[in-house]
Amino acid sequence: MTALSSFFISSVTASFALLLVFGGVTEAQAVSTPKALTVLKTIVVKGRAPKTGYARSQFGDGWGSIGDCDTRNFILIRDLKNITYRSSPACTVATGTLRDPYTAKTISFVRGVSTSLAVQIDHVVPLSDAWQKGAQKLSYSTRMAFANDPLNLLAVDGPTNGAKSDSDAATWLPPNRGYWCPYVARQVAVKSKYKLWMTSAEKSQISQILTSKCPGQLVPKG
Repeated sequence: MTALSSFFISSVTASFALLLVFGGVTEAQAVSTPKALTVLKTIVVKGRAPKTGYARSQFGDGWGSIGDCDTRNFILIRDLKNITYRSSPACTVATGTLRDPYTAKTISFVRGVSTSLAVQIDHVVPLSDAWQKGAQKLSYSTRMAFANDPLNLLAVDGPTNGAKSDSDAATWLPPNRGYWCPYVARQVAVKSKYKLWMTSAEKSQISQILTSKCPGQLVPKG
């Protein structure tokens, strides 16, 4: 890879990383970001709808594409440090370092058949949970957007992501207690954005965490 192409890739990926982090919001919009507790109050409480009809394909056929890369690579670019890239496609992450928010461990990511799963991309609000709490009423295109929305995606420790499965906040929280506030605030932001509901136990758990630990916690933008 030439020095020029390396510079081009770095510039492009850095731009996408900023877009994914800030969601394209202006500085003024960032200043006006609401508190998670305020947004939580607007979320409707209902019981789970039946899981009937749920399939991963209801949210699109795998990751969406942006140019020659998929959403997974853009989230890796956003969340990992010390990144190296494969020569083709240009933004395919080859290696990197993740400071895992769910466990607080530092994980070395190496792309490969036996190594890639060490770092997985988590849907913070799981697709199955979303399906049972309003997403089945959304259009297919909106569900695809939900599944690929950077607001709802985090690069995390693979085994921990597997343990979470499709749990909501009432039944699963990250082992790293120091990440509970950002975690539930992100769930609040996602459910508010897509007008999904929460169960009574879920909303109560999130309210308790935010009220007792971080009443000033803001919702993330995206």
